[in-house]
Amino acid sequence: MSRVPERLLNRLEWQVIRRLDGRLQGAYRTVWHGMGIDFTDLRTYTPEDDVRHIDWNVTARMDETFVRQYTEERELTAWLVLDRSASMLGGTDEQGKDSVLRDLAICLARILSQNGNRVGAVLFDNDRQRVIPPRTGRNQALLLAHELAKPGAADGSGASTDLAGMLRLAATVSRRRSLVFVLSDFIGEPGWDRPLAMLSHRHEVVTVRIVDPVELDLPDLGLVFVQDAETGEQLLVDTSDPMLRRRLGIEVQGRETAVAETMRQAGVTAHRITTDQDLIGALVDMVRRSRRRRG
Repeated sequence: MSRVPERLLNRLEWQVIRRLDGRLQGAYRTVWHGMGIDFTDLRTYTPEDDVRHIDWNVTARMDETFVRQYTEERELTAWLVLDRSASMLGGTDEQGKDSVLRDLAICLARILSQNGNRVGAVLFDNDRQRVIPPRTGRNQALLLAHELAKPGAADGSGASTDLAGMLRLAATVSRRRSLVFVLSDFIGEPGWDRPLAMLSHRHEVVTVRIVDPVELDLPDLGLVFVQDAETGEQLLVDTSDPMLRRRLGIEVQGRETAVAETMRQAGVTAHRITTDQDLIGALVDMVRRSRRRRG
């Protein structure tokens, strides 16, 4: 195995994970701990119960509201669902979307595995999928670093990302209730809303949408060629045209609103990070928002 993944993991452990310990004082060690839940019994509903635990099938048969009881496991199984499609190769700086995905995935794997939790991964693009079975320990994070060091999808493959297929694959491999992180720019074929909702129905899902700032606010660069990273289509665009910039701004706002609403309806914990964002700050925000959601 190449020494590059080892150096990458060492760098992230030193630059991110050690500093994260100081920022959160170990809080991240418990926020995603003990989410592996097994069904044990049924009982009648009380006003203090979480309505998400209502068993509607039994309720309909018995004409009385019943809730499911669960036993919380000490360790959890976590899955990292990683979008390795062509659009993730985009980026205007040295730190592109694929680099952010790689560093964030390795940090999450290392953080979660420190407590004996099992971490698996799904690496997805349209033509190639790689499933890493859940295991614990530092070697699992090292294996993930090794896989992510390999080239992703080729630029301009001619097909948009099958996000629905990626989410369905995640649902297939994660058979027991798990904590599922989906790291993607969510650029691809429509129709992924239902698979995301179905994944969230069984698992606790955290989505991390990785975005380049230029995707949110097109800079004024004059005449430039822009290329669709997935289809390879090229267009000559006058980025200084005020009408074009206004129209793009409206389209971006509509897309952001639609994606946020889809995430909300699916019942996931949704985050968005940009490629120029500090990774430690992004992880701190993810942990704190997840703590508030669990609370």
